[in-house]
Amino acid sequence: KTVLFSGSLRDNLLLGREQASDDEIWHALRVAQADDFVLNLEHVLDSEVQRGGGNFSGGQKQRLAIARALMTRPRMLILDDSTSALDYATENALYQAMQKDEIYQKMHIMIISQRVASVQQADTILLLDDGLLVAMGTHQQLLEKAPLYEDIWQSQQKDGAEA
Repeated sequence: KTVLFSGSLRDNLLLGREQASDDEIWHALRVAQADDFVLNLEHVLDSEVQRGGGNFSGGQKQRLAIARALMTRPRMLILDDSTSALDYATENALYQAMQKDEIYQKMHIMIISQRVASVQQADTILLLDDGLLVAMGTHQQLLEKAPLYEDIWQSQQKDGAEA
């Protein structure tokens, strides 16, 4: 569950790194694909965040929470279904931005997701079934050697879940 705290947007983003500059905040917002809608807020970084982030959409909350996590410059970032409310283009832009960014490209990212599109660019995918590891490899390797992975991928293709 994505959580934002009451107060200002700036206060939310500075949790864990209180002395960060506005430039650092905007950098994290750009990488998290959140700068566009934040720029359009009436009070921009000083805009109010209602309890639980109720004044933001699910996708906006997810991008703001990712920006907040990026602000701490972690060595490892665990994204547990953290992009489920994002469309595939935004999700892909987020991952591309993290890979290309000199600050974040050294960060290890663990993505936990039920959407193949969320993990198909990963270096290594671990396929779990009922909590047990049943296969490991790249997207292409799993398509070729893991029938369960191929079934999931095919069903998501049919449902229009893949881009």
